[in-house]
Amino acid sequence: MFVLAILLIVTAVVLGVVGRSRAGGLKVWAALAGVAGVGFGVVSCVYVVSAYEVGVPVLFGKIGAPLTSGMHLKTPFTEVTSFSTRPVDLNLNDKDVVEVRSSQGGVLYADVTVKWAVTPANAVELYRLAGSQDAIQERLVLPDSREIIRNVFAKHKSEEGYASGRQTIAAEIEAQIKERLKPRGIDVTNVNLRNVRPSDQLQQQIDKKLQQEQATERAVEAARTAKAESERRRIEAEGIARANGILERSLTDRVLRNQCIDAFKEAAKANPVYAVPCGSGSDGTPVIVDGTRN
Repeated sequence: MFVLAILLIVTAVVLGVVGRSRAGGLKVWAALAGVAGVGFGVVSCVYVVSAYEVGVPVLFGKIGAPLTSGMHLKTPFTEVTSFSTRPVDLNLNDKDVVEVRSSQGGVLYADVTVKWAVTPANAVELYRLAGSQDAIQERLVLPDSREIIRNVFAKHKSEEGYASGRQTIAAEIEAQIKERLKPRGIDVTNVNLRNVRPSDQLQQQIDKKLQQEQATERAVEAARTAKAESERRRIEAEGIARANGILERSLTDRVLRNQCIDAFKEAAKANPVYAVPCGSGSDGTPVIVDGTRN
């Protein structure tokens, strides 16, 4: 823009000189070119930093103090590189998904989003390290985040990564990324471990292990059921044996004889005279029951 301003001013001077010796509207065009050249020159000396941005001025290789949001005066040869102070998302998924290994050697794939922003006070240092917003993400945030994610997963078992310890792993990753990038002037506001999925080979191992565990559980349950049934039968047999023992001790010959007589008294109601031997041995005499007599 400054070069354009110089060209317009030179054009205005040339048109003004030529316009003196000729009649016509060259003087008007000279005036317009001069005004435009001055306007472009003024604009080239002004730089506006947008809200939620910080600018780093560079004049002939020398880095100046960072520029906060607002309008600033600068020399026409000063170049300003802007950095956004709003959080930026680094999405590690799809083709950029992080391949990690657990402490057992299983391969998993982690989808992670790192939300980061430039600290305005460290804009100059970040300019020296990277040079631009995109370069900060590619050279600093991305490689450090990948390294930390892999290191954290390497300390945990496979099942912790996709199930039981996922929240713990996510907290460790977030804490370590913040600790690594904060001294460089990068403020990590959030790390979201969105999804963790095992590789096909690891998934087959998981399915096989689950099948083995289910088979073991069924075998244990069958053994427990058989043991319970055996205990029930033992208790039932012991109860029957005790009952038979009590019954055997209580059934004397006299009791049996009385029961026999009572039974055939009931039979004599249908048959007026009914005779049957009761008892056994030498005492087994016949008993005649006459139902017609009281």
